[in-house]
Amino acid sequence: MKILSVEPSSPLFSYIRPGYKLLSINGAAVDDVIDYQFKASTEKLNIRFSDPAGKELDFDFEGYYPAELGLTFDDRRIRTCKNDCIFCFVHQQPQGMRRALYIEDEDFRLSFTHGNFVTLSNTTDADIARIIEQRLSPLYVSVHATDDTLRRCMLRNEKLHPIIPRLKQLTDNGIVVHTQVVLCPDINDGEQLERTINELAALYPGIETLAVVPVGLTKFRGNLPNLKGYNKEQAQVVLRQISKKQKENLKKLGTRFVWGSDEFYVAAGQKLPRKSFYEEMQQFENGIGMMREFIYMFNKRRSRFKNLKSKKRVLFLTGNSAYPYFSSEIMPYINNELGLNVQLHMVKNRFWGESVTVSGLLTGQDLLRTARMKKDEFDTLVLPPNCLNNDNLFLDNLSFSQFETALGKPVLIGQYNLAETLKEIYQNDSSNSCNYRTPKRGQVLAI
Repeated sequence: MKILSVEPSSPLFSYIRPGYKLLSINGAAVDDVIDYQFKASTEKLNIRFSDPAGKELDFDFEGYYPAELGLTFDDRRIRTCKNDCIFCFVHQQPQGMRRALYIEDEDFRLSFTHGNFVTLSNTTDADIARIIEQRLSPLYVSVHATDDTLRRCMLRNEKLHPIIPRLKQLTDNGIVVHTQVVLCPDINDGEQLERTINELAALYPGIETLAVVPVGLTKFRGNLPNLKGYNKEQAQVVLRQISKKQKENLKKLGTRFVWGSDEFYVAAGQKLPRKSFYEEMQQFENGIGMMREFIYMFNKRRSRFKNLKSKKRVLFLTGNSAYPYFSSEIMPYINNELGLNVQLHMVKNRFWGESVTVSGLLTGQDLLRTARMKKDEFDTLVLPPNCLNNDNLFLDNLSFSQFETALGKPVLIGQYNLAETLKEIYQNDSSNSCNYRTPKRGQVLAI
């Protein structure tokens, strides 16, 4: 691996420079950063490098942790997907989006480090052995169906290994797995979903959770399989089926094991379950209990703002999925109890199509169009927390600074912690008397 930097505190700082390559540790080749951390975690180390001219250098260490060596590597190689899934979201987008959106990653290392879901379709026997040896746990696996014939059809890959033996090999060797099913009407729901839940639950506690999420469809599906989304009645059927299995699992396993995503509750027009229903919320990032946690955390801390007074007009923008719960469970308190001039507006996803309802897939142009329509009604605009990446770019490559300049008004990026968002909005407003308590040094204030 090529070295990008060496920390000044590193014992290698005077000898190794950016551009050098790490060749081996204790005589064994090193594949990636995870492999480096594993192989360097021994009492005695022999590390071999090469300089740009090919000259090799050997160093021996004793009693050093990998972090103390202070090396940063260029490790951007990503294993890509060889499937052609009938529901693949990457295939449902136009040109001109963020470059990363076109990468079809299928990398078990990213599953371990970032919680990315993989199908294990390009995971070899050697990879499985490495996962077990290096304890790369937990992993996140997209199953979709445990019927291997159906699964091969959905992923359009006839070379797929049978999934249950693969999962059993991992769980029998102490690897914890979280699974998901992307549910498609009349394809892998009904009896197939029943089978999938049963066969995965049989591997509990090795397989710890199962998330069921509805297929996401955009308007860019030219020359792709004809799929439909879930209507209200179909979503209700799915939730009833999942609820039945949850009760069975709770009695048999001591856990509900399987959960439907927030999107199913939106589609079904049903209230969200209580927070305790989601147990440890181990698939939060997959949209399992995310909205309930958002509401719960606000209600837990909302009394801190009971003396807040301000005339500032604020507009929150959100997607269709969050809107009904935001408007019914949070906005009445903000408007009626706090007396704040806060509006909530739902943004229609014209870019992807209105069947795409989550705020994380709202583009800059759709958000800007909506904000401009209501420009005279607010002083500060608040955007959803998940609509920009770490480079402050929207999905359509519009930058945050371009957005704010085009709008001509102050714009804030909201947080999943709504109380913190309100604090940021009003803390510099001289017309308020907010009694928000600032945490003391060393104290964590979870708001």
